[in-house]
Amino acid sequence: MKNFLQILQLTLISLIFLSCNTDASTETVEEVKQMEMPAPSPTAKFEQKAGLTDVVIKYARPSVRNRVVYGNLVPYDKMWRTGANANSIITFSTSVMIDETTIEAGTYSIYTIPGVESWEFILYSDSNNWGLPSEWDESKVAVQTTIPSVKLSSKVETFQISMDNISNNNFTLGISWDDVYVGVNIQLPTADIVMGSIKEVLKNPKSSDLYKAALYLLQENRDLENAKSWMDQSIEMMDEPMFYHLRQQSLIYAALKDYKAATEIAKLSLEKSIKAGNSDYEKMNLDSIDLWASM
Repeated sequence: MKNFLQILQLTLISLIFLSCNTDASTETVEEVKQMEMPAPSPTAKFEQKAGLTDVVIKYARPSVRNRVVYGNLVPYDKMWRTGANANSIITFSTSVMIDETTIEAGTYSIYTIPGVESWEFILYSDSNNWGLPSEWDESKVAVQTTIPSVKLSSKVETFQISMDNISNNNFTLGISWDDVYVGVNIQLPTADIVMGSIKEVLKNPKSSDLYKAALYLLQENRDLENAKSWMDQSIEMMDEPMFYHLRQQSLIYAALKDYKAATEIAKLSLEKSIKAGNSDYEKMNLDSIDLWASM
């Protein structure tokens, strides 16, 4: 009987202990719970490669919401964080150039001073700010330039920073909101990087290296005599050039206005493309042969 009472007592103590722990656990869970609400100006982040440069942009996106934006919500002739909440930032993996000013690889705040007909665009090397810096340091201004503003035919409800008109050598950093668009031209070092790489690789080139180098020059429409030389060397090193190799060779000759040689090479490409059953290249070659015959 005594043992039974001891066991019963221990069981009751254990149940009380578990009950207390359960209550405490429940209270902890209830204390942690928080309301989830959408942000009025949600954060956006996107990455884009332009040429050989990786660009990352992070910013907050306010909406118009029937408000007067420029001259009111965003005053004219005053520094603006260019977005909402934390300052907008942009990161470049390589150096870039804006208005003949070299911007080293790194992360920068985007600040602007909106005007009626033009904006001041500023990249600031200190990106750890909430909005505007507490103290402006002119030595941290990587570039400041004046950009014309453009009136849009239709309004943009939600603020947007975009990368427009992307090519191997430049892109436009676009700022759009309400009825205004501002575009900043950013030059890329792609050509210098590629040509430096080509110079090193062609010290001991394979056929594929010469082909890629020639193709790059053709696509960029630069130094076509070198493109011709490299392509000819590449074709000579091949056991059996494919129709697409010959197609690019013919285009280089045509770009140099040697239409007779371009036509003869295109005929070889045409023959091979027919044998390969590639109707796309067959048509391209036929169209080029017709065109070059009249030149």
